[in-house]
Amino acid sequence: MKYAQLFNPFQTPQSMPIPGSAQVPNSAGGFVWTLDRWAVLDRFLILGTESGTYYVDAPMLTHENAANLVALIADHGEKVVLRICEVSHSGRAPKNEPAIFALALCASLGSEATRAAALQGLPIVCRTGTHLFQFAEICDGLRGWGRGLRRGIANWYNSKAVEELEYQAIKYKQRDGWSHGDLLRLAHPVPASEAHKALYKWIVDGVQVGEFPRIEAMRRLQKTTSGKAAAELIRAARLPREAVPTELLNEVEVWEALLESMPMTAMVRNMATMTRVGLLCPGSEGVRTVVARLQSAERLAKARIHPMQLLIAQRTYALGRGFRSSVTWTPVAKVIDALDTAFYDAFANVQPTGKRFLLGVDVSGSMGTPVFGSSVTACEIATAMAMVTMATEENVTPMAFADSFRTLPISRRMRLDDALMHTRNQNFGRTDCALPMLYALERKLAVDVFVVYTDNETWFGKIHPAQALAKYRQETGINAKLIVVGATANQFSIADPNDAGMLDVVGFDASVPAVMRQFLT
Repeated sequence: MKYAQLFNPFQTPQSMPIPGSAQVPNSAGGFVWTLDRWAVLDRFLILGTESGTYYVDAPMLTHENAANLVALIADHGEKVVLRICEVSHSGRAPKNEPAIFALALCASLGSEATRAAALQGLPIVCRTGTHLFQFAEICDGLRGWGRGLRRGIANWYNSKAVEELEYQAIKYKQRDGWSHGDLLRLAHPVPASEAHKALYKWIVDGVQVGEFPRIEAMRRLQKTTSGKAAAELIRAARLPREAVPTELLNEVEVWEALLESMPMTAMVRNMATMTRVGLLCPGSEGVRTVVARLQSAERLAKARIHPMQLLIAQRTYALGRGFRSSVTWTPVAKVIDALDTAFYDAFANVQPTGKRFLLGVDVSGSMGTPVFGSSVTACEIATAMAMVTMATEENVTPMAFADSFRTLPISRRMRLDDALMHTRNQNFGRTDCALPMLYALERKLAVDVFVVYTDNETWFGKIHPAQALAKYRQETGINAKLIVVGATANQFSIADPNDAGMLDVVGFDASVPAVMRQFLT
């Protein structure tokens, strides 16, 4: 028996821990490192858990992240609130629901100081009526409606200008079983002004005692059956789609009027509907308007629209069918191209490092899991982020891996949708995250930095990724670095926390390339 073949501290099967390390088993049975509690919190706030992972369903993944959050709140409650507000306000997360949930836990389970801090941060995290209703629903199930919570809700309403509140009351009427009237009855705010008092009266009792142009226009709109007349009212009062009666939402004139003042996020979300009703068609004024807005870097930045929202919109719109419905439409090529351009423009300020990159995209079966509650998979998002690096850096080698090397024939001039075709529905095989380093060794590639996009559920290889990187460094003499971009909100990473040449990155927002650049330079 050759014991040295069974035990080698420099080449350990991924199904076993590296001797002397603090590795733990991941959900696939391989051994990796666990993230610290703050990094786990970041992954939850940014990536969310609504889609679960290949190995862990959404309820269990949510439970694991919530347990970590509750422990952090007990030890560092006020610091947790600051982190939640920072992530939510910065726009790093494609969806705000994880931050709302986390803030509600702080407001319900934290110390008195933590609860006060959470309620003070309420307007920062809950920026719309829908956000506020979600927060109220979570708190209602976790705590009573004490004085502090009522005061926090009251402050949310009084802190907003009357014009903004009027818009909120029209656009976000109710959700999750809550309405503005319900919250105002519970909170009993002392109105910040006479105008606030009059608006609260209308929201709670339906009695209009003041001058509110949008409310008056909405009332008239409810009695309108003409698309032309409806369009005039929408333009005059800048009414949102939610104020329009359902029977008028198939009228081209109505959508044309809505588009004139439609916020960027709403425009991206409603492009399929505007195409289906005929507003967006080849050569139309509607298409010219949408394309011009998507090509405006200033508008994109001001709207704080997340790159992943653009990617999901591009992916869904190009398919011509809904993710959760049977609705179909005929995509307009110029709109698809504009969404493609907007995605890259979201990363417009990325500066090249001049380093030699190898991008390893995990295309194993587990990476076929949809993320962010959309039809887009973790693998597709990884491919999109790889394309951002390819568009920025001059010296980049892309490759894909599962339990063996896979070709990834993408180039910097390729359209995003075409690049995604190479990883869409191609997810199968076991996971070996050491393959990017072994790939470079086998082909004698000079690499300064390996970027691996993965869910960290590696388990199949004969050598750990960290050991493969050490082997690459030793055999080439290049002090190569490893950046691991986590694709799901689990607690695992293949990056050794004790190696200063390895970095674990959370998220897919516009700040990620800058973080990478700082680490590399």
